[in-house]
Amino acid sequence: MTHFLSLDETTLKQHNAYWTAKEIAQQPSSWRNTAAIVEQHSAAINDFLSPILALPGLQIILTGAGTSAYVGEALAPHVTEKTSLDVRAISTTDIVSNPLGYLQQHTPTLLISYARSGNSPESVAAVKLADQVLDNCFHLLITCNETGQLAQQAQGRSNSYCLLMPAETLDESFAMTSSFTSMLLATLCIFTPDEQQLETLAEQCEHLLANQLEEIREFADSPMQRIVFLGAGSLVGYAKEAALKCLELTNGDVISYFESPLGFRHGPKTIIDDKTAIVLMASNHPYSSQYDADLYEELLKDQQCMSVTRLQGATRPRALEDVWQGLYYIVYCQVFAFYKSISLGLTPDNPCPTGEVNRVVKGVTIYPLNV
Repeated sequence: MTHFLSLDETTLKQHNAYWTAKEIAQQPSSWRNTAAIVEQHSAAINDFLSPILALPGLQIILTGAGTSAYVGEALAPHVTEKTSLDVRAISTTDIVSNPLGYLQQHTPTLLISYARSGNSPESVAAVKLADQVLDNCFHLLITCNETGQLAQQAQGRSNSYCLLMPAETLDESFAMTSSFTSMLLATLCIFTPDEQQLETLAEQCEHLLANQLEEIREFADSPMQRIVFLGAGSLVGYAKEAALKCLELTNGDVISYFESPLGFRHGPKTIIDDKTAIVLMASNHPYSSQYDADLYEELLKDQQCMSVTRLQGATRPRALEDVWQGLYYIVYCQVFAFYKSISLGLTPDNPCPTGEVNRVVKGVTIYPLNV
């Protein structure tokens, strides 16, 4: 019988948890499939991007809503450092609510949009607003749904290129898991490809899924009421996504929060009580890791929280750069959130059956911009 995350298919379906478990477990395979897709389309991607990236004063905006926005937040520091391009992460929800605050009319702009379905109202509206406001606008659309509005609107447009993710990453579950990591990894393969980092990452996660599930499940079964995820640089984006995954899959029963290790002392540390768990996503960068170590020791010395977990990657034969290491960390956090949902008697594939939140956002009115 098929098993995902150590649970058999029958049990998973009884708990309405099959798709979430499957989509978490499939990620190392999906990453290799994603890299192959980027390689297959590399010539066309390069033909589209090369003249755009050569434009003087180009600005690159990484955008999406919710989890898709955190793709950009995890990527922006890394891509900026490695390429010297002007890269910033701005959510579609910010762009749509205040377009003139983020879109500079005379600045040539590449908008890289991330979307699982491509049907979220803000995702579609952000592309239209960028075309309306900007004199010189280009779109790289990275999505999991070939029939979504974003993918369909890109067809036949010279200023747009749509890159489709592997079919299995169009997650059936409520929570974005393999869609998030595959869209992020696709961008790495385009801008800062590294086959060795990718394979090391995939092997680390396969080891986690084969050998660490019981450890993570025991952590999830602990009686926490709050959880804090901490990370610096690219890991801030992953910490945000980890906090959202926990909040979504526990339907808000576990209050989750994120911060950077340095920022945590500036007020947010007051969230700690004896029912608070802290997860520190340790940086592999020798400079940044010093601040992680200081806070970790401080938290242990304080003895105020329920537990402190320091996630770390392998140091040999080669430590992963933080943006790659974060993909390992987020799989750990996805597994944790899944098990926590199960332990609370919830249904991970649809943790909010009363419909206040939905797989694709509903109820958003998009207003015309008159400029």
